[in-house]
Amino acid sequence: MRSLRLLGAAGVLLLVLASPAAAHKRHHHHPPRDVKVQLLAINDFHGHLQSTTTGGIRVDPPTTPATFRPAGGAAILGSYLRELEAKNRNTLTVAAGDLIGASPLLSALYHDEPTIEAMNLLGLDLASVGNHEFDEGAAELKRMQRGGCHPVDGCKDGDGFAGANFKYLAANVIRKSNGKPFFRPYAIRRFQGKKIGFIGMTLEGTPSIVSPSGIASLQFLDEAATANRYARELKRRHGVKAIVVLLHEGGFQSVPFTTNPDSYRKCAGLSGPVVDIVKNTTKDVDLFLTGHTHQAYNCVIDGRPVTSASSAGRLVTDVDLTLGRNGDVKSVAADNIPIYTTGRQPEADVQAPVDRYDKLSAPLRATPVGRIQGNITRDPTAAGENAAGDLIADAQLADTDDAGRGNAVGALMNPGGVRADFPAVSGPGVVRTLTYEEAFTIQPFNNIVATQTFTGAQLLDVLKDQWCGTNSAPTVLLPSSTITYTYGKATAASILGKPCAGAANPVTNVKIGGTDLVPTSPYRITTNNFLADGGDDFPSLKLGTDRTTLSDFDIDSLVRYLQPSLTGAPITGPAPVRITANP
Repeated sequence: MRSLRLLGAAGVLLLVLASPAAAHKRHHHHPPRDVKVQLLAINDFHGHLQSTTTGGIRVDPPTTPATFRPAGGAAILGSYLRELEAKNRNTLTVAAGDLIGASPLLSALYHDEPTIEAMNLLGLDLASVGNHEFDEGAAELKRMQRGGCHPVDGCKDGDGFAGANFKYLAANVIRKSNGKPFFRPYAIRRFQGKKIGFIGMTLEGTPSIVSPSGIASLQFLDEAATANRYARELKRRHGVKAIVVLLHEGGFQSVPFTTNPDSYRKCAGLSGPVVDIVKNTTKDVDLFLTGHTHQAYNCVIDGRPVTSASSAGRLVTDVDLTLGRNGDVKSVAADNIPIYTTGRQPEADVQAPVDRYDKLSAPLRATPVGRIQGNITRDPTAAGENAAGDLIADAQLADTDDAGRGNAVGALMNPGGVRADFPAVSGPGVVRTLTYEEAFTIQPFNNIVATQTFTGAQLLDVLKDQWCGTNSAPTVLLPSSTITYTYGKATAASILGKPCAGAANPVTNVKIGGTDLVPTSPYRITTNNFLADGGDDFPSLKLGTDRTTLSDFDIDSLVRYLQPSLTGAPITGPAPVRITANP
């Protein structure tokens, strides 16, 4: 529809130009006018097609405890987008990565095809890749763009998959074999004769947070250097003077919501990787639409607007650009608009396929898998441990501790793989039935459970990797009940981000099954394949030997662990006391 409107405008312009008098008058008395362009941006949608999965937005003024107002969902988002688009014919809808991956079961069950189809209906034009776009590997991401049925599962919804109508951009993702970009590095869009260039990028650190085996053929480059290269190309080769970066990397406001009402529209002490990226990027870039941290902010850094629209389609960033007569950016005004569900009718054409997938997947999603008692959360202890991750580690150990399935003596779980708390119970002593969909929301990546042999000395190196190497923040692994240890906070802080070789190990008093770790003894340790391949900056986990894997996914290990509670005693969260942190 937007293309037709632009074509119509072009047709009128041709009629005017056909009149010599009109052309003469325009040439001498009416210089090219400013052009108003509207950009509508989202980020980190993560397949949240339904409003029931998004978690909502904290209301203003803030309350204690925080009160959340329902927000998000594809069809509600569509209602807002179309209302905003009607205000300016020069509108483009864009995204800053992680449209897919770590998605609710409704989308993930069909390899996120429902989300791509929803984005097509929403009129998305351009999107940068994010780290989660690579969750199922580079080849699967190409399928998301090009279409076609899944090579193993086919088209599970019973029809074909046409792929994305929008264009993925990946300026800083190149093929190791030839140095060429994985997707186009940039796109140029024209509005009433004036150009805007869009450079799309993910974070350089993507290889450390996705399964390495799926991206082994790719290299991820420095964000600022890449932006500078393509901004120069856009300017010199194509004459583009208005440049926007769609960047899947972000930051954090320093002031908590409780003291900063309406914080999603503000900027209070922004920190994080995006700050240095912007400062190191040429001033030829006029605007940064960012993501990854799931935060909401509307900032100005180094004289350029830098925005983020939280996650799960709960906000949309509305940017009004004014392009001057020479095509340069004269002004930028940005605002984050909440996508509240109350009082808003969903767009019927977007809701229809969501309802179809809902009906198709409902029997599996509603299947009871266990019963829980008490709250089991990701709230960390002072040592960085949490009950939800401990429980998942226990489940993976239980699934691999018998001969023939791994013969493991311990398990370790990465905290980033625990995507949600277990659903809250309504009060002390209350037992709650957990569905498959709820379990999948906690552990949505479909990783493979892998068991490897390590010497005690190698296992000590694995635990040291929690701080040293390329880490900018600690990544404390969640241990099964059979693994306990102590670490010194001061020593851990002293090696954070420094080379592991020669660094002091803050970990002491390691016990496996209650017995002191022996450096020369072998131990069978279970992780998911993401960690086993060195993900989350754990290179020492790649040194394990005699790897065995289960034939299904990590969510299946969790389900098998929970299922006896359907008829037996309910599951309670383990006390997170397996790691002790000393000063």
